[in-house]
Amino acid sequence: MAALDLFGRRWNLRIIWEPHQGPTGFRPLQQRCDGMSSSVPRQRLVELTQAGLVAQQDNSSYTLTALGENAYRALSPLNRWAENWAEALAEQSTSPQATTENEV
Repeated sequence: MAALDLFGRRWNLRIIWEPHQGPTGFRPLQQRCDGMSSSVPRQRLVELTQAGLVAQQDNSSYTLTALGENAYRALSPLNRWAENWAEALAEQSTSPQATTENEV
């Protein structure tokens, strides 16, 4: 349950997701997270660092640890599902039936 509590906190999944391609600085991370206030990512980065998922490098950028990489890989199927879901929603909103239902 501790993992669900950690992952359930707002922005934690996104913060784990973003540096999967390599080290990410604080400002780029904040911008990728829709420009949230600076206090939120700082707090989340502390939590994720304490949990052993994220590490801060000497140049102040953030990277995933081995545990963080495992978490990223575990999240990948969820991301694929979310992409399929978004496509299905887009198809529904552009289908003639959806247009007719919205007009009623």
